[in-house]
Amino acid sequence: MFHPDTQFLIDHWTSLAARRGTRGGVPDRADLKPDALGLRLPRSFMAERKGAEVRLRLVGGWIESLHGAPLASETLASLWRVESRAMIQAAAQRAMDEAAPMVVNATVGAAGSSLEITLAPMRSASGRIDRILGLYAPLSSLTLTRDESRQLTGRFARTVRSVSRPPLSLAAVDGRRVA
Repeated sequence: MFHPDTQFLIDHWTSLAARRGTRGGVPDRADLKPDALGLRLPRSFMAERKGAEVRLRLVGGWIESLHGAPLASETLASLWRVESRAMIQAAAQRAMDEAAPMVVNATVGAAGSSLEITLAPMRSASGRIDRILGLYAPLSSLTLTRDESRQLTGRFARTVRSVSRPPLSLAAVDGRRVA
Protein backbone atom coordinates (compact mmCIF):
# COMPACT_ATOMS: atom_id res chain seq x y z
CA MET A 1 0.00 0.00 0.00
CA PHE A 2 1.36 3.40 -1.00
CA HIS A 3 1.01 6.90 0.37
CA PRO A 4 -2.16 8.46 -1.14
CA ASP A 5 -0.10 10.97 -3.15
CA THR A 6 2.11 8.20 -4.53
CA GLN A 7 -0.99 6.26 -5.53
CA PHE A 8 -2.48 9.40 -7.11
CA LEU A 9 0.60 9.90 -9.29
CA ILE A 10 0.67 6.23 -10.31
CA ASP A 11 -3.04 6.35 -11.20
CA HIS A 12 -2.65 9.64 -13.09
CA TRP A 13 0.36 8.31 -15.02
CA THR A 14 -1.54 5.09 -15.80
CA SER A 15 -4.53 7.06 -17.13
CA LEU A 16 -2.21 9.12 -19.37
CA ALA A 17 -0.47 5.92 -20.53
CA ALA A 18 -3.83 4.31 -21.40
CA ARG A 19 -4.91 7.12 -23.73
CA ARG A 20 -5.44 6.37 -27.37
CA GLY A 21 -2.33 7.15 -29.41
CA THR A 22 0.11 6.67 -26.53
CA ARG A 23 3.14 4.81 -27.85
CA GLY A 24 4.38 1.81 -25.90
CA GLY A 25 2.31 2.67 -22.85
CA VAL A 26 4.45 5.70 -21.94
CA PRO A 27 2.76 9.11 -21.99
CA ASP A 28 4.23 12.15 -23.70
CA ARG A 29 5.49 14.91 -21.44
CA ALA A 30 3.24 17.30 -23.38
CA ASP A 31 0.17 15.35 -22.16
CA LEU A 32 0.96 16.14 -18.54
CA LYS A 33 -0.90 19.21 -17.29
CA PRO A 34 0.93 20.43 -14.16
CA ASP A 35 -2.26 21.74 -12.56
CA ALA A 36 -3.58 18.15 -12.50
CA LEU A 37 -1.08 17.52 -9.69
CA GLY A 38 -2.77 20.19 -7.57
CA LEU A 39 -1.27 20.59 -4.10
CA ARG A 40 1.34 17.94 -4.97
CA LEU A 41 3.05 20.24 -7.47
CA PRO A 42 5.57 21.73 -4.95
CA ARG A 43 6.69 18.15 -4.17
CA SER A 44 7.09 17.24 -7.86
CA PHE A 45 9.99 17.36 -10.26
CA MET A 46 10.77 16.70 -13.91
CA ALA A 47 14.12 15.17 -14.81
CA GLU A 48 15.80 14.39 -18.10
CA ARG A 49 18.23 11.62 -19.01
CA LYS A 50 21.28 12.96 -20.83
CA GLY A 51 23.71 10.16 -21.56
CA ALA A 52 24.31 8.27 -18.32
CA GLU A 53 23.06 11.11 -16.10
CA VAL A 54 19.58 12.07 -15.04
CA ARG A 55 19.41 15.85 -14.53
CA LEU A 56 16.66 17.77 -12.80
CA ARG A 57 14.89 20.26 -15.10
CA LEU A 58 12.01 21.57 -12.99
CA VAL A 59 11.86 21.19 -9.22
CA GLY A 60 9.05 22.11 -6.86
CA GLY A 61 9.67 24.56 -4.02
CA TRP A 62 9.02 22.00 -1.28
CA ILE A 63 11.81 19.77 -2.65
CA GLU A 64 14.25 22.67 -2.94
CA SER A 65 13.39 23.71 0.62
CA LEU A 66 13.97 20.17 1.89
CA HIS A 67 17.38 19.98 0.20
CA GLY A 68 18.22 23.59 1.09
CA ALA A 69 19.28 24.74 -2.38
CA PRO A 70 18.06 25.49 -5.92
CA LEU A 71 18.22 22.18 -7.78
CA ALA A 72 17.47 22.84 -11.46
CA SER A 73 20.28 21.28 -13.56
CA GLU A 74 21.63 19.21 -10.64
CA THR A 75 21.82 15.46 -11.11
CA LEU A 76 19.17 13.32 -9.46
CA ALA A 77 21.95 11.25 -7.88
CA SER A 78 23.42 14.33 -6.15
CA LEU A 79 20.37 14.43 -3.84
CA TRP A 80 21.33 11.03 -2.44
CA ARG A 81 24.09 9.83 -0.14
CA VAL A 82 27.01 8.26 -1.97
CA GLU A 83 26.02 4.74 -0.88
CA SER A 84 22.50 5.22 -2.36
CA ARG A 85 23.44 6.77 -5.70
CA ALA A 86 23.80 3.51 -7.60
CA MET A 87 20.34 2.45 -6.41
CA ILE A 88 18.61 5.68 -7.51
CA GLN A 89 20.41 5.67 -10.86
CA ALA A 90 19.37 2.05 -11.42
CA ALA A 91 15.76 2.84 -10.39
CA ALA A 92 15.56 5.77 -12.82
CA GLN A 93 17.05 3.69 -15.62
CA ARG A 94 14.73 0.79 -14.85
CA ALA A 95 11.66 3.06 -14.92
CA MET A 96 12.62 4.20 -18.42
CA ASP A 97 13.71 0.77 -19.67
CA GLU A 98 10.66 -1.05 -18.34
CA ALA A 99 8.24 1.80 -19.15
CA ALA A 100 6.75 1.57 -15.67
CA PRO A 101 6.83 3.76 -12.55
CA MET A 102 9.27 2.95 -9.76
CA VAL A 103 8.69 3.80 -6.10
CA VAL A 104 11.80 4.34 -4.00
CA ASN A 105 11.56 4.25 -0.22
CA ALA A 106 14.05 6.61 1.36
CA THR A 107 14.95 8.33 4.61
CA VAL A 108 16.39 11.74 5.36
CA GLY A 109 17.90 13.32 8.45
CA ALA A 110 19.26 11.88 11.67
CA ALA A 111 15.78 10.84 12.79
CA GLY A 112 15.32 8.83 9.58
CA SER A 113 12.13 10.51 8.37
CA SER A 114 10.60 8.31 5.66
CA LEU A 115 9.60 9.27 2.12
CA GLU A 116 8.26 7.55 -0.97
CA ILE A 117 9.71 8.96 -4.16
CA THR A 118 7.93 8.01 -7.36
CA LEU A 119 9.78 7.97 -10.69
CA ALA A 120 7.38 7.78 -13.65
CA PRO A 121 8.81 7.63 -17.20
CA MET A 122 7.65 10.09 -19.86
CA ARG A 123 8.44 10.69 -23.52
CA SER A 124 10.02 13.95 -24.65
CA ALA A 125 9.08 15.75 -27.87
CA SER A 126 11.72 13.62 -29.65
CA GLY A 127 9.64 10.52 -28.85
CA ARG A 128 12.34 8.98 -26.67
CA ILE A 129 11.61 7.84 -23.12
CA ASP A 130 14.05 10.24 -21.51
CA ARG A 131 11.98 12.18 -18.96
CA ILE A 132 11.00 11.28 -15.43
CA LEU A 133 8.09 12.77 -13.55
CA GLY A 134 8.88 12.49 -9.87
CA LEU A 135 7.00 13.07 -6.63
CA TYR A 136 8.12 13.15 -2.99
CA ALA A 137 5.52 11.80 -0.56
CA PRO A 138 6.58 12.14 3.10
CA LEU A 139 5.49 9.19 5.22
CA SER A 140 6.29 10.99 8.46
CA SER A 141 6.84 14.58 9.52
CA LEU A 142 10.12 16.04 8.32
CA THR A 143 11.90 18.23 10.82
CA LEU A 144 15.55 18.80 10.03
CA THR A 145 17.99 20.98 11.93
CA ARG A 146 19.93 23.59 9.99
CA ASP A 147 23.18 21.61 9.99
CA GLU A 148 21.63 18.19 9.32
CA SER A 149 22.38 16.41 6.04
CA ARG A 150 19.69 16.92 3.39
CA GLN A 151 20.79 13.96 1.30
CA LEU A 152 18.50 10.98 0.95
CA THR A 153 19.29 7.42 1.91
CA GLY A 154 17.69 4.75 -0.25
CA ARG A 155 16.15 1.73 1.42
CA PHE A 156 14.60 -0.14 -1.51
CA ALA A 157 12.93 0.42 -4.89
CA ARG A 158 10.14 -1.46 -6.58
CA THR A 159 8.49 -1.38 -9.99
CA VAL A 160 4.78 -0.63 -10.14
CA ARG A 161 3.01 -2.51 -12.89
CA SER A 162 -0.53 -2.18 -14.11
CA VAL A 163 -2.30 -5.50 -13.90
CA SER A 164 -3.88 -4.92 -17.29
CA ARG A 165 -0.56 -4.31 -19.06
CA PRO A 166 2.05 -7.04 -19.61
CA PRO A 167 5.74 -6.13 -19.30
CA LEU A 168 7.38 -4.92 -22.49
CA SER A 169 9.31 -7.47 -24.52
CA LEU A 170 11.36 -7.43 -27.68
CA ALA A 171 10.53 -9.75 -30.53
CA ALA A 172 12.60 -10.36 -33.63
CA VAL A 173 11.85 -12.16 -36.90
CA ASP A 174 14.84 -13.01 -39.08
CA GLY A 175 16.96 -10.59 -37.05
CA ARG A 176 14.54 -7.68 -37.55
CA ARG A 177 12.88 -6.12 -34.49
CA VAL A 178 9.10 -6.26 -34.76
CA ALA A 179 7.86 -5.36 -31.27
